[in-house]
Amino acid sequence: MSSLLDLTPVIPVVVIDDADTAVPLARALVAGGLPVIEVTLRTPAAREAIARIAAEVPEATVGAGTIRTSADISASVAAGARFLVSPGTTLSLVEALDASGIPYLPGAATVSEAMALAERGVKELKFFPAEAAGGVPYVKALSGPLPDVRFCPTGGIRADTAAGYLALPNVGCVGGTWLTPADALAAGDWGRVEKLASEAAALR
Repeated sequence: MSSLLDLTPVIPVVVIDDADTAVPLARALVAGGLPVIEVTLRTPAAREAIARIAAEVPEATVGAGTIRTSADISASVAAGARFLVSPGTTLSLVEALDASGIPYLPGAATVSEAMALAERGVKELKFFPAEAAGGVPYVKALSGPLPDVRFCPTGGIRADTAAGYLALPNVGCVGGTWLTPADALAAGDWGRVEKLASEAAALR
């Protein structure tokens, strides 16, 4: 797989409450031009959703987000996740992510956290929570002392603020929840999801 940061301008960050919505949701995102999908492990349905997308939507690259433990990693890989994303990073977690054998984006919110990961050779990171941690000015400032580190900012980013991040040289893509509004998922409004995905895919 190419770098996760180069596959798409926006990675949809999806919270799925009903696994039955996973496949039509993934198909709508792919149809809109966003084939990389992060399913967060925030609901009991998440692992089944990952498994269904992996099995039934082969054109999608589905991953697992909110990875916090080695158990999360093993369960996600078993379900068919093709990449892993963590909100933050501990030493034991990054060692387990390394051992998973699949691409991952470990979370970092400070210069020290980014430096610690870069020392391990991990130079593509999730910057989270992006807006709360300083937003575009903060990520821009990181490019000076950390020119070899690239980020996927996630957390509080909206359709109208994503372009500001994507314009930065140290940002490969952003993660966003705005592509899959809870009311659209509940109503099965896949046309709306596809339209939001299409607009996001055109950001770069």
